[in-house]
Amino acid sequence: MSSADLAANVAAWTRRNAEHTDAAAAGAWAREDVTWGVWGIGEAKLGVLGDVAGLDVVELGCGTAYFSAWLARRGARPVGVDPTPAQLATARRLMAATGIEFPLVEAPGESVPLPDASFDLALSEHGAATWADPHRWIPEAARLLRPGGRLVFLHGTPLAYVCFPEVGAISTELHRPYFGLGRTVWEDGDDGVEYQLTHGDWIALLRGSGFEVERLVELQAPPDAVTHRYYSDMAAGWAKRWPSEEIWVARKVA
Repeated sequence: MSSADLAANVAAWTRRNAEHTDAAAAGAWAREDVTWGVWGIGEAKLGVLGDVAGLDVVELGCGTAYFSAWLARRGARPVGVDPTPAQLATARRLMAATGIEFPLVEAPGESVPLPDASFDLALSEHGAATWADPHRWIPEAARLLRPGGRLVFLHGTPLAYVCFPEVGAISTELHRPYFGLGRTVWEDGDDGVEYQLTHGDWIALLRGSGFEVERLVELQAPPDAVTHRYYSDMAAGWAKRWPSEEIWVARKVA
């Protein structure tokens, strides 16, 4: 990611933090259950993380660090990494309020100032998985992991990506080619710079970075899901029929 793209993403998330993320963060930190994505699907149902007690975890693109807080409650030793000072400030405020403390590092997911082979689990719930260049952050995750360590990340599906128009809500039509997915700046100019790959390219990148793919979990919105007020472009009705988000689980080859 170029310095201009990074600055655009930091600006976008500084704005989002002021508009709604800061206000919503306390509720997220207070949640007892680990959930995934826009639809809040429970880890108890998905079982992608397993027992995290005693694990060193790095969260790449942690935002307000609610996911790291959930893992800390379960005995993990997380480190949150994010390039946006405003979101890290929210995380620090909630650490003081809750007493849940762990290190926070201001850095992009593509270039993390932490030692090689320091972690058992690298995690991204959107974060770097959506707003960082995968050709840089995936190898960086591999560098940070110990042999046998796992990478677990959630992002939007390639299918959802091709069904989004440049402006407006997701549709049942294809709006862009599947082949050649990569860097995207949406015409509404509100979301910074996002990244997406085809499934084949994700597999090739993961394997080329020293990972074995263990699972790909395509998430379905539950029957009682309603369109999120802050993510109104992702209609719940669409996500009940097709996967809007997916979780990859991969392991660094020993």
